[in-house]
Amino acid sequence: QLQASGGGSVQPGGSLRLACAAPGINFSLHTMAWYRQAPGKQREMVASLTRDIASASDILYYTDAVKGRFSISKSVAKATLYLQMNNLRPEDTAVYYCYAEKTSGLQTGVSYWGQGTQVTVSS
Repeated sequence: QLQASGGGSVQPGGSLRLACAAPGINFSLHTMAWYRQAPGKQREMVASLTRDIASASDILYYTDAVKGRFSISKSVAKATLYLQMNNLRPEDTAVYYCYAEKTSGLQTGVSYWGQGTQVTVSS
């Protein structure tokens, strides 16, 4: 149900924008997130986006390693989640996964993973 794209190989300091097509996902009822998994390491959350219905705003989270360099956003019209990655470093090399979890309304806890897209940062 989630389809990630946009990975590739870049030099340090370069940029990439990942996209996650999420047809059928209600962004207002789901927390959307990007995870990554580097070789030999555990999968970690990179960024997340949760709609706060009461304030009509998005709550954003970034892991410390990417703050100020990565930006998570969405297009409701296109049913797509994005991760803009700037000033990429070799340590950002990983497979990146998009993730959706129902966190509001009925049947919370149902979650979905995308298939992953490889990001390689190397000179």
